[in-house]
Amino acid sequence: MPIADRAAGRRGIDALLRRSPLQPVFRARAARRLAVLAYHGIDDPAAFRAQMERLARTARPVGPEEVARAAEHRRPLPARSVLVTFDDGDRSVLTEALPVLVRLGIPAAAYVITDLIDGDQPYWWTEAAHLLARGGGRAAALQGLDPAAAVRRLKTLPDAQRQAAIAELRATAKHQAPRQRQLSRAELHTLADAGVAIGNHTASHPCLDRCDDVEIDAQLVGSHDRLTHWMGRPPTSFAYPNGNYDPRADRVLRTLGYRTGFLFDHRHAELAPAHRLRISRLRVNSHTGRDRFDTILSGLHPAVHRLRGGR
Repeated sequence: MPIADRAAGRRGIDALLRRSPLQPVFRARAARRLAVLAYHGIDDPAAFRAQMERLARTARPVGPEEVARAAEHRRPLPARSVLVTFDDGDRSVLTEALPVLVRLGIPAAAYVITDLIDGDQPYWWTEAAHLLARGGGRAAALQGLDPAAAVRRLKTLPDAQRQAAIAELRATAKHQAPRQRQLSRAELHTLADAGVAIGNHTASHPCLDRCDDVEIDAQLVGSHDRLTHWMGRPPTSFAYPNGNYDPRADRVLRTLGYRTGFLFDHRHAELAPAHRLRISRLRVNSHTGRDRFDTILSGLHPAVHRLRGGR
């Protein structure tokens, strides 16, 4: 089926869900839950602006500090609380999201990959997909896979094997992946000064449940120390790369004094999260249409997603 037809089909399903008699039921229940929205980059500024304006009208935006206090003291946040978060530190959070957030008075959190700050190295998953699709790279562990499937495969490999496969792609590629301008340390301060908390997203974004103990320590402590040095205070909020929770990482984060940790599991959280280093988040994009955005906020879309076997 052509991509345009698949997209139209998804929009039709989203519209049906939003008009379903279940939507008001889920919306009422969601008022008693915390919605933590997990964005990445902003590729549709107009749609993102509309989403944030909707939140400003109908929800109660909160910051990570408020979520931390609610979890620590077991005092529920107000009804319809929502926290806006961004993973990976894409520059569009600065250039596109920040002006909207400031204008509407919406606090947020951005979780950054410290190895990329002040540089132009692309995300490893973007680089791998490019090398397979257009660079001509080859890796034995990815033989026969299209770029999207190869990235999914890389996320399941032990981390040493993932790094070896990417090195093999680079070594065999005829054309390297294009560079990608990343946030600078000065821009991290711009975000923080405007109300966007800077959180830890590891040093290089491995899936922590595929790392050995030494690598977990290096990823978490190294990025923590860098952010502490750059920002003048230690970060206290963390987002798991790919959402992959690991109890070994949980122990390190507690030792480092982290107050909140976020998953990527497409679920609502509690208004007073019982497990403050395992707080659920809802997956959303700036280009998410209004119908789907509404059913994500209500919890109906996540429920259908789980029924269909989605992670």
